[in-house]
Amino acid sequence: MRIFSVVLLFSIFLSSCNFEEKKEVSSINPENWSKRKVDVSSLDSLEYGKSYLSIYSQIYSLSEHKTHNLTAMVSMRNTSDQDTIYLLKAEYFDTHGKLVRTYFNHPLYLAPMETTEIIIDEVDVEGGTGSNFLFEWKIPLNAPEPLFEGVMNSTVGQQGLSFTTQSKRIK
Repeated sequence: MRIFSVVLLFSIFLSSCNFEEKKEVSSINPENWSKRKVDVSSLDSLEYGKSYLSIYSQIYSLSEHKTHNLTAMVSMRNTSDQDTIYLLKAEYFDTHGKLVRTYFNHPLYLAPMETTEIIIDEVDVEGGTGSNFLFEWKIPLNAPEPLFEGVMNSTVGQQGLSFTTQSKRIK
């Protein structure tokens, strides 16, 4: 009986230990974008644009000294029901304006009404509290501009937090 008690206590001790699992950042794999790669050099009548999107991989909680990590979904949407659009580049910057990563820097297509996403995992806090994206794109003349949105969320226990941001055209 004594051996059983020791084994039981040891099992309880092991199960209560917090073994931190290494988590990978999911959306920086270049294979995510290779299937959408397209050559736009022959399409010279396209209109160029550049958009800015604020993203929050962390927010302040309780004070300026404590932050709360968030999962961020960057939604890239073709709002045209007729035209294919082209995304040229997606760059992710941190709070201080330093380039964290370029998700793609070759043209990708989005079919009419199509959406694709970039996910910034909750464990990826490189961007900090003031991270942002710059997108470069091309669209056919008179086509509606693409829409870039950020959806940030987190769930801890029964508490949930969610909010959105929208892009602004800067060029």
